[in-house]
Amino acid sequence: MELRSVRLEGARSDGASGLPLGLDSEQTLVLVFGPSNLLDRPGPVIDLARAFPRSRVIGCSTAGEIFGSQGGQRAGVGDDSLVVAVARFAATRLATASAPISAADQSFAAGEAIGRQLAGEGLRGVHVLSDGLLVNGSELVRGLSSVLPAGVVVTGGLAGDGDRFVRTWVLHDGAPSSGHVTAVGFYGERVAIGHGSAGGWDPFGPRRLVTRSKGNILYELDGKPALELYKQYLGDRADGLPATGLLFPLALSRDEGEGRRVVRTILAVDEATQSLTFAGDIPTGAQAQLMKAQLDRLIEGAEDAAGRARTLVAGDTLAVAISCVGRRLVLRDRSDEEVEAVQEALPAGAQVVGFYSYGELSPSASGDCDLHNQTMTLTTICER
Repeated sequence: MELRSVRLEGARSDGASGLPLGLDSEQTLVLVFGPSNLLDRPGPVIDLARAFPRSRVIGCSTAGEIFGSQGGQRAGVGDDSLVVAVARFAATRLATASAPISAADQSFAAGEAIGRQLAGEGLRGVHVLSDGLLVNGSELVRGLSSVLPAGVVVTGGLAGDGDRFVRTWVLHDGAPSSGHVTAVGFYGERVAIGHGSAGGWDPFGPRRLVTRSKGNILYELDGKPALELYKQYLGDRADGLPATGLLFPLALSRDEGEGRRVVRTILAVDEATQSLTFAGDIPTGAQAQLMKAQLDRLIEGAEDAAGRARTLVAGDTLAVAISCVGRRLVLRDRSDEEVEAVQEALPAGAQVVGFYSYGELSPSASGDCDLHNQTMTLTTICER
C-alpha cells in the first residue's frame, strides 16, 4: 500500500495542490476532512475530487481537523483546513455507497441501503461517514448490521459543525452536500482493519431512570422534564445549550451495576417539550448518570484507543482518528496532546488523519459496531 497524507491550511481554492496525483487508481482511497463552511465555497473539495477521477473519494465536515506528525508538521488539531489522506492499495478492492437522509427516523433505512450496496464477496470492512445532525446513529448502525455479513468491521463517524450544530456535509457525487450518508467498503484477504475506542469520562451524581423517551429524544428522567433537569446541573451555562451540554454527557446502562455502558451527547434542545435530542438512542427504562471530565484521563483514553487499534498494524498504515467535539471543548488548548498521544502509541509507518465529530462508530472492543459519544476512536487500515 502506498500512502500520503497532507494538511492544506486555509482550505485554499487550489484543493489538489501538493497532493500525490500519481496515486490515482481504481484501488485508491482518498479521505478528506474540512470545515462546514465549504458548503458555501465548495471549490477546494470539488477540485480535489476531480483530481482523482478513478479513486474512491469520501469525506465530511468537522468540529476540527486532526493531523498526525508528517513531513515536518507536528501532530495537532486545526480549523478551516483540509486534511487529506491518499492510499493506493496493491490487492484490495474498494467500493463506495451513499444514501439520502432528511430525518432521524430514516436512519435505519439509510444504513440498510448502504449495507445492501456494499454487501458482497470478500467484504472485510466498512467505513461510514454521515450527516451529523439529521441522523440517529444507533439506528444507522442497526440498519447496517441487519444486512452486512457477520465479521465485517464497521467504523466511522458523524460529521461536525464546530460547536454550532447548524449544518454539516459529506461528500456526495464529488461535492459537499447535507442530508447524505456515505461509506467505503474494503474487499480481499490482504486488507487488515483494526479498531479501538476509549473515553476517559467519570460518572457523578445520582443514577436516574429514563421514564419517557422516543428513539433519540429524551423527555423525562425520574418523571421530571429532562431539559429542566439538565439546566439545573448547568446553572449559568444553560444559556449555551446545546453546546454546553457536551460538557456533561449521559452514561446509559441497563442495570444497577457498571455493566455495558454507552455515552450519549446532546445535539439539540426543545423548549416547548422540555426535551433533549441525542446522537443515538435513549431507551426507556435505562439507567442514566451524568459524566464529567478530567483532562489527563481524556488524554490517557486517546492513548488507550490507539493501543487497542494497533494490533493489526503492519508497515504503512492509514490511521483514521475520530474524536468527539465534547472532548475538544473540554480539552481546549490541550487537544493537540490527545492527537500526539495517539501518534506516539502507534508504530512508525502509521499516518494519522481524522476529525472531531458529533458521534463515533466503532465496536466497543470486539463484536458489533455501536454508536459512541465522547470517545476517541481509531481505525487502522493496512495490507498484509
